[in-house]
Amino acid sequence: MSFNSLTDGAGPSNALTTTRLKRQLVEQAIAAATAADWEEAARINERLLELGPDTEAENRLAKAYWELGELANAREHYQSALALDPTNRIAERNINRLRTLLAEAGKKTVPAKPGSKAPVTIFVEETGKTGFAHLVDLASARELAQVNPGDAVELTPDGPRLRATSNGMVIGVVEPRVAARLLKLIAEGNKYAAGVTSLGDKDVRIIIREIYQDPKNYGKVSFPTAARVSDLRPYTKGTLVREEMDLEEDLELDEEDEEIEDIGSVLPADVTEDEAFEAEESDEDEED
Repeated sequence: MSFNSLTDGAGPSNALTTTRLKRQLVEQAIAAATAADWEEAARINERLLELGPDTEAENRLAKAYWELGELANAREHYQSALALDPTNRIAERNINRLRTLLAEAGKKTVPAKPGSKAPVTIFVEETGKTGFAHLVDLASARELAQVNPGDAVELTPDGPRLRATSNGMVIGVVEPRVAARLLKLIAEGNKYAAGVTSLGDKDVRIIIREIYQDPKNYGKVSFPTAARVSDLRPYTKGTLVREEMDLEEDLELDEEDEEIEDIGSVLPADVTEDEAFEAEESDEDEED
């Protein structure tokens, strides 16, 4: 049965068939985005829009175009999403960001590199092992044009600085108050992974996760101030590929994609206060 034959005609039966087709296409679009197959994601969301106006499909299509380096097309579809839903935060926020990027980078930029997305586990809270940080000495707007929430970040010591690399380029360095403690722990054998949680015109924020603790660092906590349980927001289904999607709002929930189910809790933004990265007195005293 052809795609057109599924959607031609009228009546309850056809409406049910169209609803099923939409559901299937949404699932396929999410799967393509999860696999970072942005060309396929764009194609599927375009098919969805052939079935009628759809704010979420417009946002997903805009995201796919952005990952493909098609900034002008991405803005066009975010604008379409906002026209359908003037309260849509995802579309509004990204239109504002693209306005700056289009002025700096032009209508097109390089596509995202395969494997540029961070594993979901990086964004899951684990007491003492995860914390947020801002990047300083940022790359240019043109270089940041292809960096998005959810992208993996590699942290590399560079003298007294902790360099952050994403999509194959240095995007900044970790703010000194966080870097100082982590550099010491890295030198003693710890390993860390990171991912982008939000970007602004002059701001990039990442989440950092301890993925290996060297035995000599036993008892030393990477992020001493634990998140308060009352502050944690549960990760329920539908939070990551969606503009990665609301990682830009401290990983808060939104109503789009459904590729992730019940994977735990995410650290709140306020754990980035200075005390979250201060060295524990007991550790420092023992070493003196």
